[in-house]
Amino acid sequence: MGGSGDSKPAPEVVELKPIEATPASFQEYGQVIEPHPDSTEFGPQDAQLDLSRGIPRFYIMQLENRPLKFSTITHHASVTQCLGSVGGHVWYLGVAKPSIVDDSEEVKEGEKSGRNIVRSRCGHFYVPPAVEGVRVFRVAGFKFLKLNRGTWHAGPLFNADAMGFYNLELSNTNVVDHTTHSFIRENGVVFSIND
Repeated sequence: MGGSGDSKPAPEVVELKPIEATPASFQEYGQVIEPHPDSTEFGPQDAQLDLSRGIPRFYIMQLENRPLKFSTITHHASVTQCLGSVGGHVWYLGVAKPSIVDDSEEVKEGEKSGRNIVRSRCGHFYVPPAVEGVRVFRVAGFKFLKLNRGTWHAGPLFNADAMGFYNLELSNTNVVDHTTHSFIRENGVVFSIND
């Protein structure tokens, strides 16, 4: 029997080479927090958090089957988020720079300086991330990532069957502050991590 002819073309696979997550390499997206002696006073080496818009939630998420590929990416407009592997195992995070449009700008959807401005279901405005703006970071050892407010992210991703991750966000982040962009739907693209 013949097909209907409505089949979609296969998505384009964009391979990304991971960048080792260091304070310098990750600074456009957030911070890499590494161990330091307990006697070290608070300073720029510590996570600069914004948890002011709700009740903080610190927990261990158990994740399963997170292979090294992704086609959607997420951001949180109201909170910084911290992620770290329990046990210091290797993991990966796809990211793109924050693209939240400042609330002080008068914005009509899609009508600002030719940018493709979209209103999130959460109420804020943003510019969708571009395919060419996506990077992937490799995180190894006893450190965690603090994502700046609005940083787009996909993951954690890993090779193991399951891993545990420390997660610091707000108690309702995934309910009221979870904006996603689908690269496969909008751009016909799937990202694959080539490590």
